[in-house]
Amino acid sequence: MKFPKTFYNPLSMLGSIIAAVSILSVIFLMLTNWLFHEGGSYTGIITYIVLPVFLIIGLILIPVGMSRRAKRIRREGEEGTRRWMVIDLRDSRQWNAVAVFIFVTIVFLMLTGIGSYQAFHYTESNEFCGTLCHQVMEPEYVAYQESAHSRVACVECHVGTGASWYVKSKLSGMYQVYSVLFHKYPTPIKTPIHNLRPARETCEECHWPEKFYSYRLRNERNYLADSANTEWDIQLKMKIGSKSSALGLQEGIHWHIHSDVKIDYLASSEKREYIPWVRYIDKATGDTVIYQDIYETVGPEAFDTLEIREMDCLDCHNRPSHNYQAPQKFTDDLIAAGSIPAELPEVKFLAMQVFNQEFTDRDSGKVQIRESVEAFYKSAYPEIDEKNQDLIQMTIDGLLEGYSKNIFPEMKVNWNAYPIHIGHMEFNGCFRCHNGNHQSEDGRIISRDCNLCHTILAQGGPDNYESTTIDNALDFRHPVDIGEAWKEMACSDCHRALY
Repeated sequence: MKFPKTFYNPLSMLGSIIAAVSILSVIFLMLTNWLFHEGGSYTGIITYIVLPVFLIIGLILIPVGMSRRAKRIRREGEEGTRRWMVIDLRDSRQWNAVAVFIFVTIVFLMLTGIGSYQAFHYTESNEFCGTLCHQVMEPEYVAYQESAHSRVACVECHVGTGASWYVKSKLSGMYQVYSVLFHKYPTPIKTPIHNLRPARETCEECHWPEKFYSYRLRNERNYLADSANTEWDIQLKMKIGSKSSALGLQEGIHWHIHSDVKIDYLASSEKREYIPWVRYIDKATGDTVIYQDIYETVGPEAFDTLEIREMDCLDCHNRPSHNYQAPQKFTDDLIAAGSIPAELPEVKFLAMQVFNQEFTDRDSGKVQIRESVEAFYKSAYPEIDEKNQDLIQMTIDGLLEGYSKNIFPEMKVNWNAYPIHIGHMEFNGCFRCHNGNHQSEDGRIISRDCNLCHTILAQGGPDNYESTTIDNALDFRHPVDIGEAWKEMACSDCHRALY
């Protein structure tokens, strides 16, 4: 098969080779993926993004080389050349060129359509979002896999539906690629994300505010940091909605986002941990009440520099899929699950000591954990170190499991890096507003009463367990006797410390 003489030049031949190798590689990788389900994040990038770029470059080089060759022939005065292309289908060489052009164009368009479709879906996949940038996105991806939303695609929350937000996400992604390539990203990644799509356009696609359920039960199992790892359980009736689902959002925790209620606030810290100003608006009556923290008043100038936010789902559920648990929490869960032996003396106390250390990188952290556990029992309990190495190894494995899912030294990510606004144990959470200090001009106060959100149905350890009926409530009893101090302090004043 002969082509026009202008085709036979180094640049066009190089372009042909690049295009041919690229298209054959794409076909091979696509078939391998479809037939054998083989491939990872880099395979997808190569198949649907890198190779198509080389294919296009190769196809561009062919006419560029032919044009340069034609100009050279005209310049040197070689016979048989024409300034303008003349199509003569009686010429077998032109037939060949037209046939090859039509065939290649059809194949190219087909593969472009398939490749574009696959590239779109691949760049929307969890694998692409979570594993392409290993170190940067590893903490978020690991936490996401442990969350209740692990079967919800990343783009469902971070992008949502519609072309405009898709384009915004891709433009934002270009800067993120630049940041990763040139190490311009902060450690840890800063939050909150100010350009995140509103919750009503993402979360509420699944979570219908008007259809929240009524009360639910929550059981928590904790262990004290004493020699016996004393178990301490608590059962809560969570008032997430009204007592009966038929009443909708007349009361309960989710009353804050009732369709007839609008709550605005000013946060005095970047992470929104401190809220000195709250505005409540009853849309039905027009009644407006402004509450200010009596210890942190807001002046008129604050409204020029601080953002007034309308409260939505993410103002409480700010870490719905990327929650890094505190050491006391994940250690309790591991003991309750049997991954860490409760019969090993002071294991909870030891865990708190271990995770009070600074870790410089993942591998050295693993070594520190192992050495700390081994040294503790060898020194404090030599008889256990001699006879119960299996329990010690079990403890090490359990602590390493908690460490690998919640602490990422290279990115400086741990539970303390990202405040959680739901609850009130390690962070201010509910107490950002419900601390008893927010007061209106007419003397109304945002209540600090714990029973607004939940009531205690049962609490205590094996030797002093107490319970009540579903319609009654117990007074909170602190596991460790600290008198009445817990009534005056925020829980996070003590529990935010690692130990």
